[in-house]
Amino acid sequence: MRTQKEPAGATTVRIPRQRGRRGADPFVVVVPERPSLLREMAAGLALIAWDHRRSLAPVALAVTALPLTAVLHWWAWWSGLILAPLALAPLGWLAFAILRRPAGRSVLFWRLGLGVGATSALTWLALAAAFGPAAGPLLTLWLIFTVAAQVAWLVIRRKG
Repeated sequence: MRTQKEPAGATTVRIPRQRGRRGADPFVVVVPERPSLLREMAAGLALIAWDHRRSLAPVALAVTALPLTAVLHWWAWWSGLILAPLALAPLGWLAFAILRRPAGRSVLFWRLGLGVGATSALTWLALAAAFGPAAGPLLTLWLIFTVAAQVAWLVIRRKG
């Protein structure tokens, strides 16, 4: 039975032939190796992240935006010039919403918050695409925006 191959990461324990069974094959027990502590922790963190994926949406967007802007900066630094006018779009929407659709105080605060938040995020995106996400204070701003968006997201979802 030495010719059989064992799967990678498995330990084979051979039990010798029993006395009463003359022509019988020996028992072969294959025991998988225990995963490392690092693998167990990574699997646990992945399961926690998967269970709370809706709550972690802003962090997922921010973590996606960081390497995306790095690649965009590396590939076409001038894309920041194209993205810069897009940063003003939320302010245009805000002016349109305030002038055309007057609303109460709480709706006005919501609109202001969304307009300022979207404008700051798109401005960061344009600057990070133009200069690189780690240039100057952009990485610190990314962290501040990510934490602020995550906290706001959790607070808003808790109230609803």
